Amino acid sequence: MIPLAHYLIFSGLLFSIGLAGVLVRKNIIVVFMCLEMMLTAANVSLVAFSRAQGTAGIPVYDAQVLSLFVSGIAAAEVAIGLALIVAMFRSRKSVESTELTSLKD
Repeated sequence: MIPLAHYLIFSGLLFSIGLAGVLVRKNIIVVFMCLEMMLTAANVSLVAFSRAQGTAGIPVYDAQVLSLFVSGIAAAEVAIGLALIVAMFRSRKSVESTELTSLKD
């Protein structure tokens, strides 16, 4: 069995990579993917804590079910976010975040 610390280290690294991508990258699609990576890191830690909380060898599945709901909401977020990115590309012909200087075009 893999110890809880390994899952948390993996989750922390995944979150750190996602955070660095959000802060450094200028392409909105890459920033969006890094945000999803951060959400996945949170789900990994949530499931890891759920597995570690089990008593007498029986895991508690509450956090894992919550993780499935979060994944479903993330799928809806992806659909809406990509639609906004496509609309921005059609109006401004670019997906660079540095070109977003005003809300009105």
